[in-house]
Amino acid sequence: MTIKVRFAPSPTGKLHVGNVRAALHNWLFASKHKGVFVLRIDDTDLARSTVENEDQIEADLEWLGLDWGEKYNQSKRFELYDQCADYLKKSGRLYACYDTQDELDRRRKVQLSRGLPPVYDRAGLALSQEDRLGLESEGRRPHWRFKLEGKRVAWNDHVRGHCEVDTSSMSDPVLIREDGAYLYTLPSVVDDLDMKITHVIRGEDHVANTGTQLEIFEALSGFFKISALPEFAHMSLLVGGDGEALSKRLGSMSLMQMRDEGIEPDAIVAHLARLGTSDPLEAIADRDVLIEGQDFAKLGRAPARYDFQDLLRINASLLHNLSFEKAKPRLSAIGIEQGEDFWVCVRANLTYFHDVIEWNDIVSAKAEVRPLDRSLKEAAIASLPNEFDDTSWKQWTSAISDRTGLKGKSLFMPLRLCLTGKEKGPDMAALILLIGRDLVQKRLSGT
Repeated sequence: MTIKVRFAPSPTGKLHVGNVRAALHNWLFASKHKGVFVLRIDDTDLARSTVENEDQIEADLEWLGLDWGEKYNQSKRFELYDQCADYLKKSGRLYACYDTQDELDRRRKVQLSRGLPPVYDRAGLALSQEDRLGLESEGRRPHWRFKLEGKRVAWNDHVRGHCEVDTSSMSDPVLIREDGAYLYTLPSVVDDLDMKITHVIRGEDHVANTGTQLEIFEALSGFFKISALPEFAHMSLLVGGDGEALSKRLGSMSLMQMRDEGIEPDAIVAHLARLGTSDPLEAIADRDVLIEGQDFAKLGRAPARYDFQDLLRINASLLHNLSFEKAKPRLSAIGIEQGEDFWVCVRANLTYFHDVIEWNDIVSAKAEVRPLDRSLKEAAIASLPNEFDDTSWKQWTSAISDRTGLKGKSLFMPLRLCLTGKEKGPDMAALILLIGRDLVQKRLSGT
């Protein structure tokens, strides 16, 4: 059996961390098993779906390195959905209902007042042909509900283990609205069957939907002449670092925003691949390591804590180990033509790649620095070596210490602030070689 999975975003908005996590686990699983990763654009909502959002979704996946083997648009598959809907109507599983929202609300209130669950009473099934014609003459148009069998639907979930959903406690779901538009459920099931999806990997908020969808899978298995249904893996949802639901900023942060902020694609992938698993959160740039480590057994059932600080830590760690060979074209792209000595010196102080611009300014002539007090300034200038080499910083500071009696932080911090404007940064012994003696002297002199 060829493993086949799908990621099915709706182009009504941008990708964010929640749905990217689902995309990533689908991609990792398919890659590990030499399978197929399908990109399915769920654009049946023609009013809200846009080509711009679809293009951005593709650009985001490409940026992350999540390549797909097949791509489909649901908006081009309505003929197949119509055929499946007709099949379900003829088999008695899809039936017309004419209830208005007000009528449904009143009936729910009556059921609740009697201590009954607010489940649809299947009034549509009791309508005669004459009743339907009469309602339609009033201007009503039917919506179509799928008749559930009212049984316990069970499956072995790759993350949650044995799962059961009692469909007798559910209302028959609406699959087609009054205007003829398909809701999510039917096209999704039809596509999973038609595309021969073997595993549906998604968030645990879909667990209840799975019970309903499995009944629709079974009802359509005759149409597609298949017996094997997809297997399921429902991942726990993401919560903030404090255990609460994700904040609006983190929960809705789009990939485009994260890219603009300076987050590395490898950092996002490494973070989300292991978030909620038993593996440590580490800066792993090698996709093969993440692919080999993919295992549903490692995913816990407890909510996965999404902490933006963990992502920043991973982002920084990746930059700290980024080779000059890979950094060079990126430096050139932002107008920095420094050599490997510069990159090796400053990379350990980067959180975002664009932080390198500030360090380039510091070793050039654009830094805002802090002047020394008079006595330290005079001692520093008088002790300045005529030429700089690897030993210059140590010799220079020793000479200044002999003249002023200053040691440790009281000596090094004023010099660092005078030469860089920063309290923290790269090793000064290497940094002054990049700044150069002439610029060091100018900053000491305050000119």
